[in-house]
Order: sequence, then C-alpha cells, then structure tokens
Amino acid sequence: MLATTTLFGLSEEDIYLFNQGSSYHSYRFMGAHPVKFEGRLGVRFAVWAPNAKEVRVIGGFNGWNGIDHRMVPIGTTGVHALFIPKVKEGELYKYEIVAKDGTVIRKADPYAFYSERRPGTASIVARLTGHRWQDGKWMRWKKKNAPYHRPLLIYEVHAGSWKIKGKEDFYTYDELADDLIPYAAEMGYTHIELMPLAEHPLDQSWGYQITGFYSPTSRYGKPAALKRFVDRCHQNGLGVILDWVPGHFCKDDHGLRRFDGTPLYEGADPNRAELPLWGTLAFDFSRREIVSFLISNAIYWMDVFHIDGFRVDAVANMLNLHMDKPAHMRTYNELGGRENLDALRFLKLLNETLFRYYPDILIIAEDSSAWPAVTSPTYQGGLGFNFKWNMGWMNDMLRYMKLHPNDRQHHHHLLTFSLCYAFSENYVLPLSHDEVVHGKRSLLNKMPGSYEEKFDQLRLLYGYWMTHPGKKLLFMGGEWGQFDEWKDGDMLDWMVLEYDSHKSMHRYVRELNQVYRETPSLWEKDRDPDCFQWIDVHNAQQSVISFIRRGRSSFSVIIANFSCHDYRDYRIGVPEPGMYQPLIHSGDTRFGGYIENATTACYTSDNMKWHGLNQSISIQLPPYTFLLLTYLGNTQ
Repeated sequence: MLATTTLFGLSEEDIYLFNQGSSYHSYRFMGAHPVKFEGRLGVRFAVWAPNAKEVRVIGGFNGWNGIDHRMVPIGTTGVHALFIPKVKEGELYKYEIVAKDGTVIRKADPYAFYSERRPGTASIVARLTGHRWQDGKWMRWKKKNAPYHRPLLIYEVHAGSWKIKGKEDFYTYDELADDLIPYAAEMGYTHIELMPLAEHPLDQSWGYQITGFYSPTSRYGKPAALKRFVDRCHQNGLGVILDWVPGHFCKDDHGLRRFDGTPLYEGADPNRAELPLWGTLAFDFSRREIVSFLISNAIYWMDVFHIDGFRVDAVANMLNLHMDKPAHMRTYNELGGRENLDALRFLKLLNETLFRYYPDILIIAEDSSAWPAVTSPTYQGGLGFNFKWNMGWMNDMLRYMKLHPNDRQHHHHLLTFSLCYAFSENYVLPLSHDEVVHGKRSLLNKMPGSYEEKFDQLRLLYGYWMTHPGKKLLFMGGEWGQFDEWKDGDMLDWMVLEYDSHKSMHRYVRELNQVYRETPSLWEKDRDPDCFQWIDVHNAQQSVISFIRRGRSSFSVIIANFSCHDYRDYRIGVPEPGMYQPLIHSGDTRFGGYIENATTACYTSDNMKWHGLNQSISIQLPPYTFLLLTYLGNTQ
C-alpha cells in the first residue's frame, strides 16, 4: 500500500481502474482539482506520463518555474501527482515534462477543464461544480420518450459563425443563449447540434482538431456559461447534441502529441498514427489508459454539462486502417485485415458504457462506410450506436438535384435507391456543413436553373427529405436558402432575409418543420418497413414519385414532381376512399410559389383503380412541386 501522503488523496482503486481501461469517471481525479488536503486548501494535480523522467507543475503561482513543484510518481502506474497549497481557481498552469533523453517539454493538461484563449495555450484551474440546474422537467421527459418513435429535427450550428459581432469577436455562450435558443425553438427544431466545442487552436478546423478534450473552448466564455446555455435549451424544450471527436487529435506542441517525450496517446507506428489527409494523429485504442480517457470524456460531457448526446465524428476512419492513406502507409491487423480491431472494441465498449449510465442518450455515428449493423446492439453483433447518418441518401440526393431536370429521368435510381436500405439502420438524413463548404456551393446554389427555379427545387428537396424515412438534420443557413456557401470566418448572411425569396423560404421551412412535428406518420415508425409504401416508384419519364407514410393509426400521401413540366391532371392511387387535405404545398404563394391558397381545397377520391389501389385522386402538379396530404376519412 502507498502512503496517503504519496497519493495526495487519490484512490489506489481509481488509478488501478484507469490503468485497466475501466475508469469511466477518471476526470474526477485526473487533472487539476481544488481540494482540501491535510487541513489546507489548494489544488491537487494528477497526470499520466509513464515514460517521463520527471514531471513538474508550472504556472503563474510559481513564476513558471517548477523546480519546487516536482510531481510524485505513484508506483509503476505512470500517474504523477502533487498537491500545491494556496493555488486557487483561475490560476494558469502547465506540466513541465523531462523526457528520458533530458528534453524538457511544456504541455497543457489533457484533463484541463478550462483553457487559456488562443493563441495562449495554458490550462486553467476550474471547478466542475457550482451550477444549480433547472432542467429537471426535461430530464424526466427524456427518460419517458425514446427518440426512435418521436420527431427528431436537428439544427446543426457552428457557434463561431452563426452570429458574430466582428472579426474574431464571437458571441458568448450567454449571448448565443439569448438569440439562438428562442430562434431554434420558434423554428420548430427539437435539438441543437453544436460542432465541436472542445478546445482547439485553429478556428478553421471548426473544432475537429482538438488539444483540450475536457475543456469547453474559451472563445465563447467560461464553462459555467456553457452550462447555462444547455440549461436554457432544456428549459425551452431543446436537446443539445455535441459533435465529439474520439478518433484523432491535433499535433500542436502543447497538446497530446508525444506527450511524455514518446508516442503515448498516438501509436508508436507512424504509419498507423499519422492521418495525412487531416494532419492529425489517431488515438492508440490498444492502450487501456486511452480507453479510460476517452470514455470518461464522453461521460464528463453528460455528467457535468447535461449534454443529451453525441454525433461521433469520422467513425469510418476509426474503423478502417487504410482510409485516406497512401499505399505505403497502409497497415494490417493481426488477422491480416484492414479493420482497426482495437477501435472496433473501443466503440462497442463506449456505446455499452454510455447506455448503461444514460439509457436515453443519443449516440449518432457519422459513418460513410457500409459497415453492417452500426445501430444494432453489441449483443447482436452491432456497433451499439442508436443512430447513423445516412450518407448514401445524402450523396445520391444531392447528385440527383444538381442534374438538369431533363436529365433526371435517366438517373431516377438516385431518387429511389435509398428505400432499398432505409430500414437497415436507424438513420438520420443529414444536410450538413460538409455539403456547403470548400467549393461545394450552398444547397440553394446546387440547384440548376434560374434564380426562381433554384428556390422552387430547394423547397422540393426539403419536402422529400422531410417525408423520407429517417430523422432530420439541417445545417444553419439552409433554412432560408443561404446563397453563398458557408464562410467559417464570417457570420451567416442574415441580411438576405430582407428579400422576399429568402423570407418565403424561411417561412416554408418553419411551417414544414411544424408539419413534420405534428404528423406522427412521418416519424412514429421510422425503422419499420410497414411505415412506407410506394404508390408509383417507376415514373422516371416524368420524374414524379408518390408514396404513403404510415404511423400507428394514421397515414399521409406524398407526391413530388422533380421535372420542369406542369402536369395539369395527374392521377395517383390512394389507399382509402374519402377526403385528402393538403398539409403543405411547396408551390403556395406564401412560400414563393405560384398557387394561391394551395392548401385550402381538399381532394375527394374517385372510385377508380390506379397504381394497384382501389381509389385515386387527380391533382394539378406544377414544376418542382412537393405536396403532402393527410387522410381526413370517408365522408360519404
């Protein structure tokens, strides 16, 4: 047994579990914690640096000279600890590590809970407690309402460009709460998804290249302000999803790279560790301490900040040792395959652990591969996520929409193929930031044709997206048809809402969101094949599709015309006799279309067989039109 003084109040069991890869709350003892030890107030520091010759704590409290603050190695665990009296919350600090070859390096704390604003790189002592949460009603509601059978409509936000006050003059977490929360709630979203908020040195990385995994970025304020933001979201009926990046980390000197003078968080083999496309390093998932670090990180965001779930970034890259690597850098697993078996084991353990602690969590895989059973439980051989981005639908759909309307008839499969696999996973249909940046053009500007036709087709796309099986995600600015692609250094083009075309698109998206949330047939049975029935899937020549969405006790009929032609008397089969009421029509003049009061007239079915159904209705179908009908019953 080690002496209590040597441990500085740390638990031997905690450190043992950390070394075994099964400490899922390691943030509670690793890092810098204000504590009372042996009757004195101060801060206890703990860091993992197994190959260091010596580790010292440096900071403003000792003039950045750690000669009198050498940390004590705790046996052979690789953990070094020290209690320093009189150090207080808000103090800046780093670890000064003497490598085995005598090289002295200065590192930020991997478990820092707050960090100096870039370009500064120091860690800051911060408490984890102090906020009095007021979101009990939301937390109780979550436990009773599984996301699978509820509407899920996600607004993806980059906090540094949604709104800003000037160049690099960002909105704070509190200012975002004042503006973003009521806006998202009024637009009808169920969740806000925030692009990575962990501390990162480069704005242009959007938060995906991280140095402080436990540190909410200081660009927007203190951690306490982020807690207030999440709390206010919950009080306004909005969940919060965080983009989370457990696959890799950036190579800045103060970060995790060669942390103790040797490859530690990354693997020793550079061919496996290096990710040349991104200029980052992959985590070494074979190291048990890395598993403790990462799973604890996810638990930390849930415990401390009440985050409702994660969009897990780059799952395909984690699983595939060859992805985005030149031939000379490709490595193989012990079975001779390209699968990263350590990452596979990690992801399964991650999801099992998170669901054990938080059964109502959202864990959404951003996975572009065809890996099977991503959203199936691990005990059934799956990866254990509960949702997956449907990248296949997104790629096919955007490719289809960019075609000239006269060419679409030759690529009809791009419109319909997704229904061949739509029920193989729990899908989210993403129209995300990745599709509107780096020369890809905005969603609006992907549409062919005239200025007016671009808006017509974007409304059509949104209608099909909203009624296709799967949950929904839209990147900020898409709701009003941002014309320029996303500029991460500037704020969104809010000024375009002064123009009727964008204002009408904004109104359309808001009403489409509301119709989605109020129409159970669009979300009650998303993964059940019985929720979907084609009326006519084969009309490639006219580029028109029609289908039925079914809920537990209701159904809706959807018609979409992707052509530039006006079909005056277009007949479709319907499943029941009676009245069909338009819920939303993309061609309504209120949305920028050409049909006055498009949703006021009901359609009465005729006793005429069509499309294999006993009843049918005849409708006018202008170019680029989406129409959603609800069944009112048989009034005859």
